[in-house]
Amino acid sequence: MSVGSAQSMFSEPTIPGADPNPRPPVEALPPKACDTHAHLFGPQQRYPYQANRSYTPPDASEAAYREMLGTLGFERAVLVQPSVFGTDNSLMLDTLAAIRSDDPIQWRGVAVVDRSVTDDEFERMHALGVRGIRINLLFPGGVSFSDVETLAERVVGLGWHVQFLVDVSKFERLAERLERLPTDSVIDHMGHVPARQGIHDPGFKQLLGLLEAGRTWVKLSGPNRISSRGKAPFEDVDAFVTKLVSTREDRCLFGTDWPHVQLPGPIPNDGDLVDEFFRLVPDATTRRRILSDNPAKLYGFDDQR
Repeated sequence: MSVGSAQSMFSEPTIPGADPNPRPPVEALPPKACDTHAHLFGPQQRYPYQANRSYTPPDASEAAYREMLGTLGFERAVLVQPSVFGTDNSLMLDTLAAIRSDDPIQWRGVAVVDRSVTDDEFERMHALGVRGIRINLLFPGGVSFSDVETLAERVVGLGWHVQFLVDVSKFERLAERLERLPTDSVIDHMGHVPARQGIHDPGFKQLLGLLEAGRTWVKLSGPNRISSRGKAPFEDVDAFVTKLVSTREDRCLFGTDWPHVQLPGPIPNDGDLVDEFFRLVPDATTRRRILSDNPAKLYGFDDQR
């Protein structure tokens, strides 16, 4: 439902917001741990959503996200442009531009762009901390795959990557297409394969092959998106995480997916999601690699801080 006024249009949220009371995980995160996947929303009057969208979120502010990061113990964060804004990256870029040099959190961003973006805009985004472009192949509002190769050629010199929101079990010739790109690729949410399909799904096997080749990374995020269970432990996802980590732990990343838009089930507490990661990755060295070392390499964080 939309309410109009002379000054603005407001659309009522169609999905719930994040759990407002994040709890600390049962164990401490390693130093410089990074949440590689989060979105910000609102205020809607200042940062309006595009008409072609599949949901309307409630506000998810930088302040609320900072509270979650501090409670859980993250020192680094990556803001990912969500589909509801289309190619208007204003909220993310304004947030990055306002970050002070002494901020206790180190920030990076992943933008959504189309062919019309200028080289000067790429340079501006890079200076603000953007390190990749996102291609959404699941929900309305994303960029089509036809533009991917052109955009990848333009950002390879900046050292950026291309991030994909895609169900690898449904997308044909994904491995062939990603192997042609000059940049590294990042796959969201473990490839978004429904857990009931199992790790022998041909699309998931393609993802493992891409990991083995060394130019693709995968986010161990969103177990609740692919699980058939409503709350943790998401044990039907265990085999997926275990297989991805054992294939290339040096290409795995962790993300909370805050504030958890368009979930098939209830909103999780972010502390529960970190505990799930700890349950599945008990080795301290592997945890540190996935939470700290790998994102430092991919996003170019300054390890001197």
